[in-house]
Amino acid sequence: QVQLVEAGGGLVQPGGSLRLSCATSGITLDQYVIGWFRQTPGKAPEGISCMSGSDGSTFYDDSVKGRFIISRDNSEDMVYLQMNSLKSEHTAVYSCAAELKPGAKRNTVQSVCLLGPIKGYWGRGTQVTVSS
Repeated sequence: QVQLVEAGGGLVQPGGSLRLSCATSGITLDQYVIGWFRQTPGKAPEGISCMSGSDGSTFYDDSVKGRFIISRDNSEDMVYLQMNSLKSEHTAVYSCAAELKPGAKRNTVQSVCLLGPIKGYWGRGTQVTVSS
């Protein structure tokens, strides 16, 4: 059974940082593209950062470049999102998702992030609220 479980969300002041984690089970991380998606009420999930479990290729949405860093630990089946210099507009539910893409290169990583996993797995999400 595949499970993706996010943790690390919460309330943070503008300018602050959070580190989200995604614990995966039931998948072999190096065969997947895994990413972080955020969703606000009334909107579809938006891919903000994705990574190839194979070669580590990454994609970042322009809105988070230079602020957020995605990383993974294949040995621990974990994926992380370091979020720095947070703004109120970063308030959202953040979910991790994974799609089977063996040997994925950057163009595939970008595609998964922009389109979302077509046949993949999603976590339930963790709320991030940026407010003073």
